[in-house]
Order: sequence, then C-alpha cells, then structure tokens
Amino acid sequence: MYSHKSAEYKNPFQAIIDNGNFDSIHTNKEDIFYQDNDISAFISSKQWPNNPGNVIIIPNTDYENIYDIPDNLLAKIHIFSKKVAIAMKELYKCDGVSIRQHNEPAGNQEVWHYHLHVFPRYEGDDLYSLHKQSFSSDPVSRAEFATKLKDYFNNNN
Repeated sequence: MYSHKSAEYKNPFQAIIDNGNFDSIHTNKEDIFYQDNDISAFISSKQWPNNPGNVIIIPNTDYENIYDIPDNLLAKIHIFSKKVAIAMKELYKCDGVSIRQHNEPAGNQEVWHYHLHVFPRYEGDDLYSLHKQSFSSDPVSRAEFATKLKDYFNNNN
C-alpha cells in the first residue's frame, strides 16, 4: 500500500538484519546496540551538529512505511523508543527527547523501510533548523554511543 520503492531498490537497512551482511558504508555491526527477533536499534550514521548519538529503530521484517507495518510491531517499536528515551536521559544527560518518523516522499521519507528516529535534545540545539547541516558520522564516535546503550540495555532488561 502506498509504495514508492522501485523493483531495483536496494534497502540500506536490509544489511543490518540479513545475516550480518554489512555491505553498507553507513552502518557497522558496532552501531547496533539492541536486536531481537522483531526489531533492531542502532546509532544512526547521519548525525546533527548538536544531537550526537541519535538512534534509529527498525522492524527486522521489511515494511516500507507506517501504512504497511502491523500494529503489534508498530507498538513494540514505540514501546522500545520509550526505553531508548529513558536511556538517553540517563546516559546522555539530555534536556529532552524528540521522536519522529517519516512516510512517503512528501513526508521526507528517504529510506523505504519503516524506521523511527529518537533524538537526544538539548536547550537551544536547533535540531530542526540545522537539518541541512547533518553529516555522516565517524564510526568510532558511533561505537562509543552504541557501547553505552548496549551496556545500559544489557544491565536493565
């Protein structure tokens, strides 16, 4: 329903969930801090100047957007986003958290696989006005955030 991916589309998130085949230059195995049978969570390779360590949560099954994903899986992703938000408050000492999700080209969806963003927020961080200043982050810095979150979830689940 409401699909925008072509038959030739190569899903960049698929490498994260298919047999550990990380052929993506953007996401490394070290970026993943949580994975179970249904969902995976990792530090996004796309970072913003004042919001390092933002997270993406995806279903392990390929659903293009919110219109296709089953309600029980959608609920699991959102329940986990709450846990990520609490972890960010504790580990990142952020002032708040923003959660966002995009659908279709007009909704700014860029990857045709349902995904939910969780951003640490800080007073005056200008997250939305600095969108065009986002950048591909260094894998070493991402691994530091992923290690913190992985340790948190290993000790709090």
